[in-house]
Amino acid sequence: MARRDASDLYGDEHVRKYRETGGEYGHDWRRGSSTLLLTTTGRGSGEPRTTPLIYGRSGDAYLVVASNGGSARPPGWFVNLRANPEVEVQVLDDTFRARARVATPEEKPAMWREMTSHWPAYDSYQKRTDREIPVVVLERT
Repeated sequence: MARRDASDLYGDEHVRKYRETGGEYGHDWRRGSSTLLLTTTGRGSGEPRTTPLIYGRSGDAYLVVASNGGSARPPGWFVNLRANPEVEVQVLDDTFRARARVATPEEKPAMWREMTSHWPAYDSYQKRTDREIPVVVLERT
């Protein structure tokens, strides 16, 4: 069965439909990008928090960008994974545990190019903020 574009999805509805369909609805997103589901543990609540994010690849690892649209503040999911880097990832119908880390200064240029090939707006987001926007590497455990 062909996957369907979900350019109209965002937030909780995106997560719900992605999970219900094993990513058939929700994986393919805007402008030809693909999304995964990242579940972190809330640093205050201890509750699972799931966010759909555009992803790329570097070898066996998955990459996501903590851009928050170029805001001076990082996204909540990034703050959560800095407190607890053990996360859950879903790509299509494959759900697995992973360890999250920030790309090293040596890794980041190539990984940033990979991510801007999927979502060119990341470059404009970086220009909006003095905060260095990190690339997060998700490595299966």
